[in-house]
Amino acid sequence: MKILVMNAGSSSQKSCLYEIGNALPAKVPEPLWEAKIDWTHQPNVAELKVTTGKGELKAELPADDRPQVIQQLLQSLWTGETQVIADPQEITVVGHRVVHGGQDYHSSIRITPDVKAAIDRLSALAPVHNPANLEGIEAIEQFLGDVPQVAVFDTAFHAQMPDAAAIYPGEYDWVEKGIRRYGFHGTSHRYCADRVAELMGRNLNELRLITCHLGNGCSLAAIQNGHSIDTTMGFTPLDGLMMGTRSGSVDPSILIYLMRQEGYTADQLDQVLNKKSGLLGISGISNDLRSITEAIEFGNTRAKLALDIYIHRLRRELGGMLMSLGGLDGLVFTGGVGENSARVRSAACEPLSWLGIKLDPHQFVSREDTLISAPDSATSVWVIHTQEDWTIARDCWEILVNS
Repeated sequence: MKILVMNAGSSSQKSCLYEIGNALPAKVPEPLWEAKIDWTHQPNVAELKVTTGKGELKAELPADDRPQVIQQLLQSLWTGETQVIADPQEITVVGHRVVHGGQDYHSSIRITPDVKAAIDRLSALAPVHNPANLEGIEAIEQFLGDVPQVAVFDTAFHAQMPDAAAIYPGEYDWVEKGIRRYGFHGTSHRYCADRVAELMGRNLNELRLITCHLGNGCSLAAIQNGHSIDTTMGFTPLDGLMMGTRSGSVDPSILIYLMRQEGYTADQLDQVLNKKSGLLGISGISNDLRSITEAIEFGNTRAKLALDIYIHRLRRELGGMLMSLGGLDGLVFTGGVGENSARVRSAACEPLSWLGIKLDPHQFVSREDTLISAPDSATSVWVIHTQEDWTIARDCWEILVNS
């Protein structure tokens, strides 16, 4: 079974092709083909990069014709130096990461016209992401015909959160309008929880875990009985932790003040909170923690302030997740920052020493998933290389096998 994964964002499109036999492999396999489109590096240019064991393709395409760019990406599967299949009909199923499933979808599902309509309707809750996800689905329909497609929702893993964690303390009308905490990064949190349970040799349903997905977007999840019972992102991915360009949680009265006193519109506030805040907004340098850290070494005080706020809010939210669980069996770091920044991991864990949590002072992290806690730590701490694309492929395989 050849499974194509489409992981679309507002400014990028990541894709890969897996081949799975009659049973799921014990280890995550290497994809046969990987591709990425980036619409952000150059004005009006989409950068395409395709990698296989045979060769590599790089191309620059007009950014204004997104379907054409996606078509070029797909054609690299069966043409040119990056060809890995003889015919597009070899693709058995296509899996899509879809950011928002609302209250409608609590698990991955085969895409039908009704599912497409729901994804479109839920674009009001994820206006940056769901339209891009839908665009990928429609591109597959256009270029690959009636191949089965599966939607894997970021919100699904958090769908069983108790109401006390999910419902905001506003008017009760909010509940009836679907305004609640949905949570995101669910595919990553789910993979990391499954993987840590495997590495610990424990039943996931017996574990209390905190998973920290720290990248340009950041969220934490408190996981008990195999389900998310609390998380930091909320109605949208803007809530919770400080992120690369997103503010995370702020006092809502700040927004009211800016509207009344400064004349901000809703669109301006959306731009500030999602694109001009976080590490970028405070440092004035970059949304990339590596650039922030480099600037700190040169004495940049705004860069230091940005990192200090980032760490403070990470520690505070970790405390909240810990209280929701009432105990802890494992702490996981993943995402670009979580996997690569020993500085952030150490700073996050330092206040937890009173719980007996200790990190290995060297924290050597390889390409493999790694235990980074000291031998005498009361709780294990892990770095897990999240495999969202594999999780999507696995869901596709299970849906087709069981259908």
